[in-house]
Parts: sequence; structure tokens; C-alpha cells
Amino acid sequence: MSRGNKSVVPEAREALNRFKMEAASEVGVNLKDGYNGDLTSKQAGSVGGQMVKKMIKSYEENMR
Repeated sequence: MSRGNKSVVPEAREALNRFKMEAASEVGVNLKDGYNGDLTSKQAGSVGGQMVKKMIKSYEENMR
């Protein structure tokens, strides 16, 4: 059963978009609002990797 692109918590979409833009800025990738299909795999991967890195850091800090 696939939910597709529909969020369980609609308010979370904006927060996730801000988080993604922040991560992209940190690794020097220029994201635009909306479609970003012109990014290279390396650029997209670096944004995703930065997001995961920040999530892990936040989790570890909250465990203390």
C-alpha cells in the first residue's frame, strides 16, 4: 500500500523543505523551489548525505 508523495503530517512538508534548502546551502548546491531535476547525481547525493549527517548529529546530541 503506497502513500505516494502524500505526507502523513502536511505541516511537516514545509519544515522538510527548509531543512533540505539549508543542507543544500551548506554543501554549495543551489536548489530552487519546485523542480530540481537538472541536478547531477553527485549534487543530489551530497544534499541527501548532508541531511542524514545532520539528522544523526541531532539524534546523538539528544541522547545525552
